[in-house]
Amino acid sequence: MIGPEERWRRHVPRHPSYRCRACGDDWPCRDARLALLIGFRGDRVGLMVYLGGHLTRALQQLPDVHPALLATRFLHWVPRSSVPHRR
Repeated sequence: MIGPEERWRRHVPRHPSYRCRACGDDWPCRDARLALLIGFRGDRVGLMVYLGGHLTRALQQLPDVHPALLATRFLHWVPRSSVPHRR
């Protein structure tokens, strides 16, 4: 039986399509998102930097996809910081 960590580890992007190797959905797929959240363990900045690198490559590899759609796909699912900013 495949454990949860192994299942999530397989959900990586296929290049140049940026489709998930395991399920074929747009990457990051649902399982990849969960694995990334677990893997980065609350390091939102690190996760955003990691995803920003993938976004940069995806913008080059998927020139026919509108940049705003790719930004939404790669970045907008990340939970907002739970700590309110003080002024």
